[in-house]
Amino acid sequence: MVMGVIGAVLQVIVVVAGAPLLVGVMRQVRARLEGRAGAGVWQPWRDLRKLMRKEPITPHGTGWVFRVAPLLLAGTTLVVAAAVPLVTTASPMDGVADLFAVTALLALGSVALALGGLDTGTAFGGMGASREMTVLALVEPTILVSTFALSIRVGSTSLGTIVTATVQDPLTVISPASLLAAVALAIVTIAETGRIPVDNPSTHLELTMIHEAMVLEYAGPDLALVEWASAMRLSVLLGLLSSLFFPLGIAGADAGVLALLVAVIALVAKVGVLGVVLAVGEVFMAKLRLFRVPELLAGSFLLALLAVAASFFLA
Repeated sequence: MVMGVIGAVLQVIVVVAGAPLLVGVMRQVRARLEGRAGAGVWQPWRDLRKLMRKEPITPHGTGWVFRVAPLLLAGTTLVVAAAVPLVTTASPMDGVADLFAVTALLALGSVALALGGLDTGTAFGGMGASREMTVLALVEPTILVSTFALSIRVGSTSLGTIVTATVQDPLTVISPASLLAAVALAIVTIAETGRIPVDNPSTHLELTMIHEAMVLEYAGPDLALVEWASAMRLSVLLGLLSSLFFPLGIAGADAGVLALLVAVIALVAKVGVLGVVLAVGEVFMAKLRLFRVPELLAGSFLLALLAVAASFFLA
């Protein structure tokens, strides 16, 4: 139990400290591939420090929803970071690390930010919130169904149990159900974190932006918290994707301190590689038209359903 607590704390520390660095690495990779020098991997941390020093500004007419949304977004992300098996499968929050609970926490953060955008009463806020809810309605069922396909062979919806079973039998990763679920989860991870081709995190073009439209009215520490939470969600989802399908290095229930340190290094390496691959893909892909995004997400949901069918019929 003690090692489980230490592992959960390490997960949170790695996610909190490493998430801005992951964003910096991805921006730097994109800059290099596009022939630019780039601002450096530490630029997101410098941006957060600058925003934290500014005076908080609240738009006229907004209420407590606007102020609470960044806190709720960051809080749910931290709970997910502590609960899901990123470094260890023996987290004391294993009871919370249920498939349905984790998905609900992710959805709660997205809904809170959408309500914050609506609370501003601006056209951009309402437009971004509407688009975010459309994406959310297609993303969350896919996360549930694709991960449920992995839970069928285990007989449990606990993410820790699923990862433990994969560690004990790594060949299950190359099964049709796992491959279909992996593709579906990869697509919805891109959509959930607002990356190309679903959304462009570096644009402010009103015809295309989704996430940025909801946070245009935030400034100072509130904006820093939103940006920090968004980076942490990206890190957690990439980490969860790597844990479910490539759980190399994850510490078990009887692991010691050395195993936890190795697991941290493995997590950083796996998430870093996935982040670089995602950044490289963004350079060579164009953003989809907004009305094409539901088609992409519906396709990912179909893949998740096929993964469930394969789990039953090919078991």
